[in-house]
Amino acid sequence: MDRYGTDVLSGDWKVPKRGRAVETSADLGLVVEEVTTDWCGEIVAVDRDLDTVTLEDRRRKRRTFPLGTGFLLEGKPVILVPPVTNAGPVKPTRTASGSIAVHDAKARVARASRIFVEGRHDAELVEKVWGDDLRIEGVVVEYLGGVDDLADHLRHFKPAPNRRVGVLVDHLVPGSKESRIAQNIMKSDVGKDVLIVGHPFIDIWQAVKPERLGFQAWPKVPKGIDWKKGTCQQLGWPHRDQADIARAWKHILGGVRGFQDLDPALLGRVEELIDFVTVG
Repeated sequence: MDRYGTDVLSGDWKVPKRGRAVETSADLGLVVEEVTTDWCGEIVAVDRDLDTVTLEDRRRKRRTFPLGTGFLLEGKPVILVPPVTNAGPVKPTRTASGSIAVHDAKARVARASRIFVEGRHDAELVEKVWGDDLRIEGVVVEYLGGVDDLADHLRHFKPAPNRRVGVLVDHLVPGSKESRIAQNIMKSDVGKDVLIVGHPFIDIWQAVKPERLGFQAWPKVPKGIDWKKGTCQQLGWPHRDQADIARAWKHILGGVRGFQDLDPALLGRVEELIDFVTVG
């Protein structure tokens, strides 16, 4: 029996109470806790370019944190690193839009009908959520670069009963410039083969639920300030040039896994356009 007890300095006395942090793959579905905020949630997204991880708590609210130290897994410290993707992906049973997935189906030859959207971001969001459905249906989505010249585009395209055009318009609210353009076109001679629908958002960015990106609501940008730059500024994101805006959109799009991440005000409109251009 040691009458003087053990040497308190023997062994690795510098080891923290919870142990040393070990590297852990930030796999989707893993539940971790961020120590500085006590935010606990399931890993739902990892952005390798921004080096971030997004956690969703039990209330389906999301927050994004930098990968690395500062996380607990089952009470033990870990260093989250991007997952290694060696294994082939498991084939989903549903598409991102919620439709039943049809695996190994060949893309249909493109229909004569088209869906027009205002800009590149609109087209990329529609592709991410409805892309599988559109390929099976043979529907091509084209972006216009705004709706000011929509009438000219339609005259050039020459809509017809077997050559329909569906148009998705931003900020289609009563009294807006967009609503006046839409009304004039629908009254024209091509109106019967054209369907123009829209959502109330200033920009397609707002169609993504903000909680999916870690904040409660999209910022209110004063008139006279570019909406995208103003939004990035208020969210604390880089906004100096177009490259910063492109990175912000990439981050936003990365928060979208499927239809459940979008506002219903957009979902119904896109489904309506797909139905319109695939009749017959």
